[in-house]
Amino acid sequence: QVKLVESGGESVQAGGSLRLSCVASGDLENSYCMGWYRQAPGKEREGVATIARDGGPTYTTAVEGRFTISKDNAKNTLYLEMNSLKPEDTALYYCAITGEYGGAWSTGDTVGCNGVDAWGQGTQVTVSS
Repeated sequence: QVKLVESGGESVQAGGSLRLSCVASGDLENSYCMGWYRQAPGKEREGVATIARDGGPTYTTAVEGRFTISKDNAKNTLYLEMNSLKPEDTALYYCAITGEYGGAWSTGDTVGCNGVDAWGQGTQVTVSS
């Protein structure tokens, strides 16, 4: 099974920027959908951004225009560039990937991957006002 390791989470002030990285132990090209999720204290985990093998990136409404998901297949790494951070972005951020036959979904407000095969351990992002 592919293992995922996130990094890049820090404590920053509102308006700041961070870049999260997720390094996979296997080939990302075999994954249909890759995504970033987050879980704030007392809340359920939610999808933040996804990128599918045959589609463009999708974002939850709360981060659209501020966050950018990208991947580097040569480095087996998934990224999340986060700008104009807000206190409500404070959460534990996870990356996740599906297998070759996974799926991606979007409701227009929320996003996610279907059939997640692997999760990372999470990296903490804390935004202070």
